[in-house]
Amino acid sequence: MKTNWWKKATIYQIYPRSFKDTNADGIGDLPGIIQHLDYLAFLGIDAVWLSPVYQSPNEDNGYDISDYQAIGSEYGTMADMDRLIEEAKKRNIRIIMDLVVNHTSSEHPWFQSALHNTDSPFHDFYIWRKSVDGNPPNALQSNFGGSAWTLVPELGEYYLHLHAKEQPDLNWENKKMRQEIYRMMNYWIKKGVGGFRLDVIDLIGKEPDQSITKNGPKLHELLQEMNQNTFGEYDLVTVGETWGATPEIAQLYSDEDREELSMVFQFEHINLDKQPGKRKWDLKKLDPKELHQVFSKWQTELAGKGWNSLFWNNHDLPRIISRWGDDQKYRILSGKMLAIYLYFLQGTPYIYQGEEIGMINYPVKSIDEVDDIESRRMYDERIELGYTEDEIIASINAKGRDNARHPMQWDASKQAGFTDGIPWLPVGDATEINAAAALDDPNSLFYTYKKLIQLRKELPIITEGTFESIPTDDTAVLAYIRKNEGEKLLVVVNFSGDPTQFLLDETQQIKEILIHNYEKEISQTLLPYEAYAVLLN
Repeated sequence: MKTNWWKKATIYQIYPRSFKDTNADGIGDLPGIIQHLDYLAFLGIDAVWLSPVYQSPNEDNGYDISDYQAIGSEYGTMADMDRLIEEAKKRNIRIIMDLVVNHTSSEHPWFQSALHNTDSPFHDFYIWRKSVDGNPPNALQSNFGGSAWTLVPELGEYYLHLHAKEQPDLNWENKKMRQEIYRMMNYWIKKGVGGFRLDVIDLIGKEPDQSITKNGPKLHELLQEMNQNTFGEYDLVTVGETWGATPEIAQLYSDEDREELSMVFQFEHINLDKQPGKRKWDLKKLDPKELHQVFSKWQTELAGKGWNSLFWNNHDLPRIISRWGDDQKYRILSGKMLAIYLYFLQGTPYIYQGEEIGMINYPVKSIDEVDDIESRRMYDERIELGYTEDEIIASINAKGRDNARHPMQWDASKQAGFTDGIPWLPVGDATEINAAAALDDPNSLFYTYKKLIQLRKELPIITEGTFESIPTDDTAVLAYIRKNEGEKLLVVVNFSGDPTQFLLDETQQIKEILIHNYEKEISQTLLPYEAYAVLLN
């Protein structure tokens, strides 16, 4: 029986490499996750989205898979994976596998066979083209910079990679390849996983000869076929990473009648602090009103026709408190404000590890301190284009993916309780920011998240209510109302570090304060980063 349990659920993302190391090699592992399942159960989450733990050469930290049915030795064994699924289930937590089916690693046996012989049955599992006048087939660019085509001289052919050259794109036109992918997905379903997060899934319908990468004409047909052949008959959650989604496109993915996915990650709000038409590294200041307009649009246009995913952070994004809050003076208050604003919207919220304790960005001074392949390639590219080192490092400190990947801070000890060895990435300052301190403090950000997760389970208005944006005169004051069967829920936040005024309509009587990040009466004066949610008469 399908239950759509994920509509009331909160999902917690673990980046295993950085969560908890139990064998002192400096890399987080599966036994480390098992060790902290009680912590997650206490927080109240319903599922864990596990970033890739498959066998991989780690050119892109696991998003380059060389064996879909083997666990990377740095993370443990398949027995550890089975135990994680079982132990999580005992605590009513489901494990969602992160799955990359747009591309494999260049070390995958399929590609190794394809690479050495055009007659190999696996050659057509990938996308190959002849050169045009000694040049790549066309001008398609990789998301990591440079051409999306790499020449294999002995074959006289180019293969396509929309990411690193070590991540060749699979050919979804090939039925045998698709059947192999479905067989592999069913292998994981039989193991008892709770669903899949599908990496860059909007790229699988690409038509490279037409320079179409996202949202190709056959994309939804392919997803419906995947649904029918794998997860469709099970009570699983599926979420697609779709950088090019609009509300109209998201409806196609997540309308239940179409039998594709449960929901998608869309990134319109995430792009609001980059200069229009430029790359994420080209920074501009966030306008809170613009942010509110984007959320309001998605709440309204997906209502009854699809489902939203709600998130501030993930393994590819900088820490939200450093990005749009205040990671110095108002770290806790701004963290609570951001959480309160998000958690009363309709959709499924995602917490990224460390978000619940208010972890912040990790600034670097030089490119030598950077691990992330995307940041390093951007650095080389921009040095050649004449950018200064200071400009590039400023962009990396604001938007680099490593910000999210520094180890989880469990306590105030030397390596923050992450490892007894040398961590693969340095640990941030855990003197104050750590899970042990958060658990000891009843006013910590952790308990705000715990309360919000509980409220989502208890109040149908959050999952079922309509959404209405409330206009305010102040660009930093964001407000909305949820309505359901005679009930009204009002959310008001001050998205800034300055005090301001917000006059409540006198007819909107407060019946119950659900959550408030200040210990004071609610009034028309909003203090820095003040946020509350109330039920109205």
